[in-house]
Amino acid sequence: MDEQALLGLNPNADADFRQRALAYFEQLKISQDAWQVCAEALAQSIYSDDHIKFFCFQVLEHQIKFKYSELTEVQQQLIRETVITWLQAQMLNPQPEKTFIRNKAAQVFALLFVTEYLTKWPKFFFDILSVVDLNPRGVDMYLRILMAVDAELVDRDVVHTSEASYYFANTLLKDTMREQCIPSLVESWYQILQNYQYNNSELTCQCLEVVGAYVSWIDLSLIANERFINMLLGHMSVEVLREEACDCLFEIVNKGMDPIDKTKLVESLCQVLQSAGLFSIDQEDDVDFLARFSKLVNGMGQALIASWTKLIKSGDMKSAQDTLQAIEAKVALMLQLLIHEDDDISSNIIGFCYDYLHILKQLSALSDQQKANVEAIMLAVMKKLTYDEEYNFENEGEDEAMFVEYRKQLKLLLDRLAQVSPELLLASVRRVFNTTLQNWQTTRFMEVEVAIRLLYMLAEALPVSHGAHFSGDVTKATALQDMMRTLVTSGVSAYQHTSVTLEFFETVVRYEKFFAVEPQHIPTVLMAFLDHRGLRHTSPKVRSRTAYLFSRFVKSLNKQMNPFIEDVLNRIQDLLELSPPENGYQALLSSDDQLFIYETAGVLIVNSEYSAERKQVLMRNLLAPLMEKFKVLLEKLMMAQDDDRQMALADCLNHAVGFASRTSKAFSNKQTVKQCGCSEVYLDCLQTFLPALSCPLQKEVLRSGVRTFLHRMIICLEEEVLPFIPSASEHMLKDCEAKDLQEFIPLINQITAKFKTQVSPFLQQMFMPLLHAIFEVLLLPAEENDQSAALEKQMLRRSYFAFLQTVTGSGMSEVIANQGAENVERVVFTVIQGAVDYPDPIAQKTCFIILSKLVELWGGKDGPVGFADFVYKHIVPACFLAPLKQTFDLADAQTVLALSECAVTLKTIHLKRGPECIQYLQQEYLPSLQVAPEIIQEFCQALQQPDAKVFKNYLKVFFQRAKP
Repeated sequence: MDEQALLGLNPNADADFRQRALAYFEQLKISQDAWQVCAEALAQSIYSDDHIKFFCFQVLEHQIKFKYSELTEVQQQLIRETVITWLQAQMLNPQPEKTFIRNKAAQVFALLFVTEYLTKWPKFFFDILSVVDLNPRGVDMYLRILMAVDAELVDRDVVHTSEASYYFANTLLKDTMREQCIPSLVESWYQILQNYQYNNSELTCQCLEVVGAYVSWIDLSLIANERFINMLLGHMSVEVLREEACDCLFEIVNKGMDPIDKTKLVESLCQVLQSAGLFSIDQEDDVDFLARFSKLVNGMGQALIASWTKLIKSGDMKSAQDTLQAIEAKVALMLQLLIHEDDDISSNIIGFCYDYLHILKQLSALSDQQKANVEAIMLAVMKKLTYDEEYNFENEGEDEAMFVEYRKQLKLLLDRLAQVSPELLLASVRRVFNTTLQNWQTTRFMEVEVAIRLLYMLAEALPVSHGAHFSGDVTKATALQDMMRTLVTSGVSAYQHTSVTLEFFETVVRYEKFFAVEPQHIPTVLMAFLDHRGLRHTSPKVRSRTAYLFSRFVKSLNKQMNPFIEDVLNRIQDLLELSPPENGYQALLSSDDQLFIYETAGVLIVNSEYSAERKQVLMRNLLAPLMEKFKVLLEKLMMAQDDDRQMALADCLNHAVGFASRTSKAFSNKQTVKQCGCSEVYLDCLQTFLPALSCPLQKEVLRSGVRTFLHRMIICLEEEVLPFIPSASEHMLKDCEAKDLQEFIPLINQITAKFKTQVSPFLQQMFMPLLHAIFEVLLLPAEENDQSAALEKQMLRRSYFAFLQTVTGSGMSEVIANQGAENVERVVFTVIQGAVDYPDPIAQKTCFIILSKLVELWGGKDGPVGFADFVYKHIVPACFLAPLKQTFDLADAQTVLALSECAVTLKTIHLKRGPECIQYLQQEYLPSLQVAPEIIQEFCQALQQPDAKVFKNYLKVFFQRAKP
């Protein structure tokens, strides 16, 4: 072997050596006999370096996995002998191999097993067992090999090629193992457990893991019998073994079996566990064990519930009743685990708890005990929803994320409780809520937060349509109304903890319909939003969330906001200021948060009952400062030298445009810009913002903002925006890149689709300049491996075709027709090229749509001179050349859609040209492709079918047959 290259296997080697080692590995993988060198090195223990040993196993692994069939019988025998020799050496080595080498060796054994067991090596396990006997090192390898074999046969986490063949091969392997060797393997496990349970916990745990893994697919009676179960239960009392024993019992309980047998098995296990004192949770302080034990109890509970469900379905009411009693007997234990202070232990039992409630939901009436159980679960959920002292609200890490996930599980339990007993849930929440809020000043934050949180959660737990919580069922409506009234009048919004503050605002917005019933509370809540409790809170997190919630609150209350509009607008004045990019200035809200405040201001003005004149004044007051600032900042940008300064100014300009855009979201079909008298204000904004397009600095940022504003104005100002479009387009087409064009085209598409013939003169004028700009960018040379440049060009090509589709689809084909014959031909050729030459099914589909449209418009007898010839010379061939390409993958959904449009194109040609088209296909075009006469006949018949779907289906079959 190349000793120099092997030096690079050491993780501490420098990059050059490592590179050389990788190259050497690749070289050995393709070499014919390198595996023999590695096999010899392993069998004779030539190398002592761990990384080289691992490397040799990797080479062998590659040979077995990908090139085993190329070996002669003698060579295959050599590999078998090599691994057995290596295994024998493990018994004698003074030191055991490192774990990573043992695991890799086990994988190689498992690959050999999968490849050879059914044919050349039926005694695989017996050979290994005869070598290892009960030698601890040998047993360790034997157990690792068993786990690796299970991973190959069963483990869904291992990625295997061709799922179906993998499944059948593995089923055959498992069936053969069950017949030939599983009883012997089980016996060996029993011997290992018996031998090592008191003196080698590591091997015992490994063996328990093997039993747990295999139990899912072997005969359960081999394991679920007195001698095995007693041993496992014995392990439950041994501290170092009990976690693995727990997992092993869990796998046994999880095994699919007859429901009556399953109930018996679970019950017998429970009796023994209970008599061993394992159900006394409060005496146990090992949380790791309890987490596994909780998972086991959860498995037993869910297994019993699955049995109950099957028995009910089969109509065996007596056995179902017995099983239900068995389930009920576990509820006390389940509750102890659910309420446990460790969330992992609690989380592991939630499945059983959820399924138990599902049973109760199906029963016609609940017993007193069942009602008590429901209440106990409810109290447990309420207690466990509570934050603990350690929760870090300012810097949420992994522990906090896990608690948030755990809370989501508890919420599902709460929702299920509501289905079982909505009245009880409502009464319990009301009791907790009222008690807590009466004394909120002296109560710990986590209890106040959870009380409000429970009220918030009721909204989803007791669902109604369109948030109508305060009408309908009187009891419920009254209870919720009372709690909401208490929430907004108790003063709890002043509680000095971010979690309580946020929960207050979230709940107020969730139950916004309450304020339609009791509007007298609106001013109180508005003040909370606007002062130090909300938008001016010391925590940026609270300010940010409140900005969003405030906008939702104002939108939902709509007309009820009328008396407060001017007051609110005055109070938010300072929050609307554009933060200048000067160093050290720290605004209360980020620009993203300010977007919500601007939108809220817009909503207040537009939805008010003021006259159009008054609305205009208020809107101008809102937007004029932005325009003033914009002009000043644009001048500063023109003179800025420093890159960072330019970027900061451009961002600030962009925010100004974004804020103005956002105010326009307040308008609707019922309240248009015109009706509100605000057209002039927005036209002024346009005039203020458009000069930014000619700024040579920070083009991308500025253009993006102004483009978005134009999109909004096309919707809001309608034709009033048209005079601004030509000059804006001209600026945006100057020295632009692929991305600029790609983002500019949707703007033109929007204008074309909305105003159609109104913009025809403008489109005719800018059609060729736009196309020249596109072609120029597409023809720019790019480096061969530059993926992002290739992707940008692909996206631009798609945008270009989308533009042509919009023009032709909006009845504006004259825009193209009036560009002069040479240009028209060039454009149509790009469409043909797009349909045939580029392997991009999305663009190809668009191209065929354009071709269909052009044929429909120009393909008749009165079409432009020469177009009929063009159809036969270029469009018809495109419909065949594109699908015949190797890159046209008929198994891909997007490509099938492209083919569907190709079929429409051919149908449209036939519709427009009639028998002449059939004659051309029969006598000229299809014979030139060497299509057999009977297939030509069949093709033309399908094309003449009145049902377009018939031809679409035929065309797919036609090309599937035509492709090699």
